[in-house]
Amino acid sequence: MLTVKTDLLETLRLALEDLSPGAGARAAFESPKVAAHGDLATTAAMQLAKPLKLNPRQVAEKLCAALQATVPYQTWVDALDIAGPGFINIKLKPAAKQQVVREVLAQTSCYGKQAGNGQRMLVEFVSANPTGPLHVGHGRQAALGDAICNLFATQGWDVYREFYYNDAGVQIGTLATSTQLRVQGFKPGDDCWPVDPDNPVSKNFYNGDYIADIAADFLAQKTVKSDDREFTASGDANDLDGMRQFAVAYLRHEQDLDLQAFAVKFDNYYLESSLYTSGKVDAAVKRLIDAGKTYEQDGALWLKSTDYGDDKDRVMRKKDGSYTYFVPDVAYHITKWERGFSKVINIQGTDHHGTIARVRAGLQAANVGIPQGFPDYVLHTMVRVVKGGEEVKISKRAGSYVTLRDLIEWTSKDAVRFFLLSRKPDTEYTFDVDLAVQKNNDNPVYYVQYAHARICSVLAAWGGDAASLASVDLSALDSPQAQALMLLLAKYPAMLTMAAEGFAPHDVTFYLRELAACYHSYYDAERILVDDEAVKLARLALVAATAQVLSNGLAVLGVSAPQKM
Repeated sequence: MLTVKTDLLETLRLALEDLSPGAGARAAFESPKVAAHGDLATTAAMQLAKPLKLNPRQVAEKLCAALQATVPYQTWVDALDIAGPGFINIKLKPAAKQQVVREVLAQTSCYGKQAGNGQRMLVEFVSANPTGPLHVGHGRQAALGDAICNLFATQGWDVYREFYYNDAGVQIGTLATSTQLRVQGFKPGDDCWPVDPDNPVSKNFYNGDYIADIAADFLAQKTVKSDDREFTASGDANDLDGMRQFAVAYLRHEQDLDLQAFAVKFDNYYLESSLYTSGKVDAAVKRLIDAGKTYEQDGALWLKSTDYGDDKDRVMRKKDGSYTYFVPDVAYHITKWERGFSKVINIQGTDHHGTIARVRAGLQAANVGIPQGFPDYVLHTMVRVVKGGEEVKISKRAGSYVTLRDLIEWTSKDAVRFFLLSRKPDTEYTFDVDLAVQKNNDNPVYYVQYAHARICSVLAAWGGDAASLASVDLSALDSPQAQALMLLLAKYPAMLTMAAEGFAPHDVTFYLRELAACYHSYYDAERILVDDEAVKLARLALVAATAQVLSNGLAVLGVSAPQKM
């Protein structure tokens, strides 16, 4: 049906051009608010009324007459109806809707995907400092980042996944000291263990059992290896720097295990420390100074970020000579631009909202050709976890929060991904563990996966060659339920485009739930394996196409499409 819609849209464009030169740009279809009104609609006549100095309905009548005289509209359109002040509702012939079945079966996993656009984009997500296991918030970020990457890949982008972290900051120093205390035989609660809540260093000490595990492996002189580093412990209780490097490698390995369990892979790991050692931070600061966008005041160096819409100027270099945290962010994003990424998306928690204006201001002030609005941000809220009707806040392994791996072990990778993607990123979300393991229609991921498995069981019961369904006669697909299902299949490509443009993988979950419901309704209305061979093959082709789209959509979310349940 995509081909049909393209032909009809081009014909509409040409008709609008004939009515008013330049009006072809107004050619667009939308879905009628009431399904009974038609399959497609256009408001182009209403938009042309004023420039043509005609009543909108008069324009609509002229446009309908022009369209009805064309071959595409005679071939695919059953009726053109004018409604209200000048809406044109388009009712398609069953044959037009049936074309989507052929398109899906011909394109299989490529259905909904666009050709490559030759542009590179980078998505930075998770980016957790290696100070502990990944928590549920990191899980939401991992699901969002991976799904957004998959969405943009369907739109023809060359997508690059990057994980950015600091291996040398204050938090890492605290991690090393926490490990050393464990190596020395101390534990949280001992007199020497810092507990002063007013001390900014001691209050951040890491108390989880995983610190004891790191200490034991350090004393055992083990070697740990992660995707981006490897280190062998000395076993020396006085080797604080060795403990720092060992703990970082150990926890990066733990994070890798979390991400593997979640089926998330990265193309690159970028170290914040490398921005300093390579001189990129100093170079970025020099650019800002040379551009005249900084000034000295009260012993500090300030960025004139108000020149770029920020609510106040920001300190870049403090009195003690250290840089504030947004400065390496500016240097980092300059490297993203210099590496050839024309589009960059950062997936971060809502607590990063305040950094957006100052990072963008720094990038504009650096004057390196970066466009305004670079980079894009997707901010997400944290996640509450409920189990047995009560909120779960503590993980023995982490010490103070539920880990991503806890959630996967309690439920499944598929359930965690689907659930965490089922709401807009910036809305609060409560993950119900009990619901995620239920095998009924109340569980949305089960509901969608069951629709796919149900179709696979029908195809298995038939036992024929699925490839042969691509060329069967589809004329028997004329019932209201079959046509509703085909129309929904036809909306899949446009849904992907809109979801990518809005950084909205939750739109994919909504679509899949609607498609599963539409299939279940069709299955209840029409028996598929009937005696009439032509009818049976047509219905098998329809459900096979539905299974393919369910599989494609689940793949965007990183969720499996099981054949049996």
